[in-house]
Amino acid sequence: MKFHAMIRTALAIATSAALGLGTTSCSRDYTAAYVYSTSASNGTISGFAVDYQSGVLTPLSGSPFTSQLSNPTTVVAAPSGRFLYVIGGTQNAEVEEFSIGTDGKLYGQNTYNLTGTYPTAAAIDSTGTFLYVTYTYQVGYGPNNLGPGGVSIFKINSDNSLATPTNVNVGNHPVGISVSVPVPTTANVYAYVVDQENSPNAAVIGFQQNRTTGALTLLSGSTCTGTPTVCTGIHAGVTPSAIAIEPTGRYVYVTDKSSNQIIGYGIGPAGNLTALVSSPTATGLYPVAVTVDPRGKYIYTANYNSNTVSSYSINSSDGSLGGTASVGNFSTATGPTCVTIDPALGIYLYTSNYLDNSISGGQLSPNTGQLNAIANTPFPVGSLPSCVTSVPNGSHSSSLVNP
Repeated sequence: MKFHAMIRTALAIATSAALGLGTTSCSRDYTAAYVYSTSASNGTISGFAVDYQSGVLTPLSGSPFTSQLSNPTTVVAAPSGRFLYVIGGTQNAEVEEFSIGTDGKLYGQNTYNLTGTYPTAAAIDSTGTFLYVTYTYQVGYGPNNLGPGGVSIFKINSDNSLATPTNVNVGNHPVGISVSVPVPTTANVYAYVVDQENSPNAAVIGFQQNRTTGALTLLSGSTCTGTPTVCTGIHAGVTPSAIAIEPTGRYVYVTDKSSNQIIGYGIGPAGNLTALVSSPTATGLYPVAVTVDPRGKYIYTANYNSNTVSSYSINSSDGSLGGTASVGNFSTATGPTCVTIDPALGIYLYTSNYLDNSISGGQLSPNTGQLNAIANTPFPVGSLPSCVTSVPNGSHSSSLVNP
């Protein structure tokens, strides 16, 4: 999902679902979800309640919440929606664990060291069992001694604390990671790392997950060898910047911020990727983040230099993109960095806007995927918002959207 490396250097259906939420959520009748944004300037986390009828954001009591990290670069939520993991730091790279109260407030729990430095992106598998964090430099390397990066692998314990991480070395400048759902025929789970090697060597590196330990084993189409580590995989454009897998685990999409494109791949029987014949597809300028709506029908890219979100429909039969792309782009405030869609109703999209100190909100049409601005957007947040994520309001709301 992401902009992190750059920092450092429907309606009717939704209304019916929302009304159902309103009858069961007691004191939180009008809150469908919560949105959280990290500040790269002061390390705080701004929290908001999402109004189920309008998508308008209201600051939570006690927000912004304090973080122990000096410069958070990304944030990821547990599938349960009850915990957040904020990743940040540079040479002292860490993950900070937060529990989410029934009112959306954040409570800091623990911090954990990564196995490398300068983190870039993070992902949690669909079972909420493992947290994967990509970082820029392996031990022995850094800004003054350039070298390859890797992935820190954390087991998430039953209390949502993190175990001591294990490590996988990858190539130069890993900037994104995404983990598939289990494949129905084999139950295999795959992880894909975006390796931003200098052109023409930029690649997506494929791994199979050990579902017991979380360990990652290279797929047959990828290699990582030598000291310093050099990796090969499937070609990923000029400067790949972010990655997302659609909910059924059949297609992977990677943004290329230099060529202003999104590249699509099909996941083969053994996890290896094959570029889609319909790919690539044009985006706005400098796409740095990508997300798929919870139903797997639409995909969105945040375009940093054009201050827009591009929207596309996903053809479920072949993974090709189309439809809403012809409608045009949704305008955000300046410098969108991350993009998230609320997991409760699945119709409200938000971007963190790094240069505007704000969050932009749009409501997507369940029929077309087109975005329309939410009232009062953009919403002010802490300075230099590096990323944004969202969680449902309680377990009841997570069932309102089914892919």
